Amino acid sequence: MSHQLSSELSQLKATVAEFSRDVISPVIGDLYIKHEFPYDIVRQMGELGLFGLPFSEDVGGMGGDYFALCIALEEIARVDSSVAITLEAAVSLGAMPIYRFGTSEQKQRWLPSLASGQMLGAFGLTEPGAGSDAGGMQTTARLDGDEWVINGAKAFITNSGTSITGLVTVAAITGTKPDGRPEISTIIVPADTPGFSVDPAYSKVGWNSSDTHGLSFTDCRVPRANLLGERGRGYAQFLQILDEGRIAIAALATGLAQGCLDESIRYAHERQAFGHPIGHYQAVSFLIADMDVRAHTARLAYYDAGSRMLSGEPFKREAAIAKIHSSDAAMENSRWATQVFGGYGYMNEYPVGRFYRDAKVLEIGEGTNEVQRMLIARELGLPH
Repeated sequence: MSHQLSSELSQLKATVAEFSRDVISPVIGDLYIKHEFPYDIVRQMGELGLFGLPFSEDVGGMGGDYFALCIALEEIARVDSSVAITLEAAVSLGAMPIYRFGTSEQKQRWLPSLASGQMLGAFGLTEPGAGSDAGGMQTTARLDGDEWVINGAKAFITNSGTSITGLVTVAAITGTKPDGRPEISTIIVPADTPGFSVDPAYSKVGWNSSDTHGLSFTDCRVPRANLLGERGRGYAQFLQILDEGRIAIAALATGLAQGCLDESIRYAHERQAFGHPIGHYQAVSFLIADMDVRAHTARLAYYDAGSRMLSGEPFKREAAIAKIHSSDAAMENSRWATQVFGGYGYMNEYPVGRFYRDAKVLEIGEGTNEVQRMLIARELGLPH
């Protein structure tokens, strides 16, 4: 089986690599330190068509596929993860649920703006007391005539508080199933809806140029027609979205792992110690060789999961494997890249310190690695 990219994907990879090098790299360090959202970069990514990569042309997309998005995410994350997660969350979590499950009217209303990057969408799933245990959700939505009335809170929601955020798709309990379990549905909430408020931005360890907030809903009313997909199918919908999203996160993590390798190779040529470039010494060269092993195998893992998804094969297990392996690779490579740089690796002057801070959340977001192991065990037929 060949993993050779098509000419179109190779051109996309080269274009995004050039954009990351020439547009993102010169400014993102300063934005990161100031905890500023990269609005101008987002605007330019929209002009490149990156937010529309996996969507069809009839809704304003580029007519590509999910794997094209992953290729773009890897190239951006080689330079910065805040920008990469902004794109990933906007497409995979913000727009994809509408594309997958929305009515024709919902698609025509929201997707052209989302696919152009002029508007960002967010996905309101995680709650202060319900992260991995999504079944512990407390947010509710009840019908009152032709309106849903939503009450509750969400936590750690990406792209939810920018000046261009247009909507949040909210998972909420809309009733009780015959077996007594909560009925969960998803509902589109426009950002300017009364009763919907955005909490102050979090103070985070990393992803400091990414927008992340908690959300509150107090008697928030939206039209009945804002129900996304079939009532009671919200749980199944977000499981599908997260399965796909894990491939995208794996691509992002692979990019971070590769960026650590790129920076370490460059520095190992430049930095002199005891009369030689530090790459001359086995202690350093072996560290860098191991970084290459991790980045390469992480890429193969997400390529495999992505190809299975696009061919219509089962891919849940492969997506979980890719997510675990690539996030572990990102963590290890960022740790050892910082070591290669020595004291300079701990300075904001160099990107590897930023990579180090950004890597940890990849083992947590879009399903913790412990949850991924649970999924793999189930796919292997182990009792649960």
